[in-house]
Amino acid sequence: MSAESSDPGHGHSPAAWTAIIIMLIGVIAGVVAFWFDQPWVVLGSVVVVIIGPIVGLIMAKAGYGVNGPKYQPKGH
Repeated sequence: MSAESSDPGHGHSPAAWTAIIIMLIGVIAGVVAFWFDQPWVVLGSVVVVIIGPIVGLIMAKAGYGVNGPKYQPKGH
């Protein structure tokens, strides 16, 4: 690859991790609510899953994304 590659960072940013954690909580809550036959909680968890990427996008626009000024990559 060239030095000018536009690598998106593979989601290693606070914005991406926050979005994934929010969606994971929504999915887990939805599965548990489905198991206990609670349709309103299942619908609420769908809303939480939809909110996850929105929060991630807002955080990325606020500078916590891969190319944002507030993001500091960690060495591996």
